[in-house]
Amino acid sequence: MANTVAFTKMHGAGNDYIYVNTLLYNIPDPAKASIEWSKPHFGIGSDGLVLICRPTTDDADYRMRIFNADGSEAMMCGNASRCIGKYLYEKGMTRKNVIRLETNSGIKTLNLHISPKDNTKVESVTVDMLEPRLEVPEQYDGSRHDGTFVSMGNPHFVLFPENVPTTEELTAGGSALEHDKAFPQRCNIEYAVPQGKNKFRTRVWERGSGITMACGTGACATAVAAITTGRAKRSKPVAIMMDGGTLTIEWREDNHIYMTGPAAFAFEGTIAIPD
Repeated sequence: MANTVAFTKMHGAGNDYIYVNTLLYNIPDPAKASIEWSKPHFGIGSDGLVLICRPTTDDADYRMRIFNADGSEAMMCGNASRCIGKYLYEKGMTRKNVIRLETNSGIKTLNLHISPKDNTKVESVTVDMLEPRLEVPEQYDGSRHDGTFVSMGNPHFVLFPENVPTTEELTAGGSALEHDKAFPQRCNIEYAVPQGKNKFRTRVWERGSGITMACGTGACATAVAAITTGRAKRSKPVAIMMDGGTLTIEWREDNHIYMTGPAAFAFEGTIAIPD
């Protein structure tokens, strides 16, 4: 019989991943597992695979590794980090309401908002996403696309069109930009349309996963781009309304970006490890 592992399916505003506790289970080839398990109809179906690991440094409590649906390893995922906070607390792996999470883009601090009605439940999580960086790749000459580059530990290109793109438009435009020669390491693409003061309706094309219901780092990048281009005020939280829900972004005086949003369990099960 093939070796099996227990998994948990979770989502943050519809951005859904498969979570495996590697303190209990070994995944020899996580890239292959992510490809196989993420397939709709043929696998569990997800935006990718998230591994909960022991940290490599004493400065962190746990470590997160993320593999996109195409098997590529991601640097960071804001939605997944919130889900890990909920997972660790509600499964009794920690009693802390502040967790230091090691990622490929640095150690992120998770502030868990515990339910006042049930102290075993996490209502939402605020993640210190550290400082944004406004970077322009050397390969980009600025003549082809009118957008803003923001790095949140992973690369984002934010555009502000007049209308929210259709799924067909998002697929065509997002895929083309992800693989544009300006982005030798590929890029996450956000399309954001103002919906009033400090509110933006945003759709996302994620590097390695395609269209997703939400993207935490993408929401942060969108808020930063909106503020730096004068479309939003830094003095107030920015609401980023994505296909799967709304995330609240604050760019505070310490120059860090703070992202607050929900995390939810979907279901659990066991699955065979790919040969």
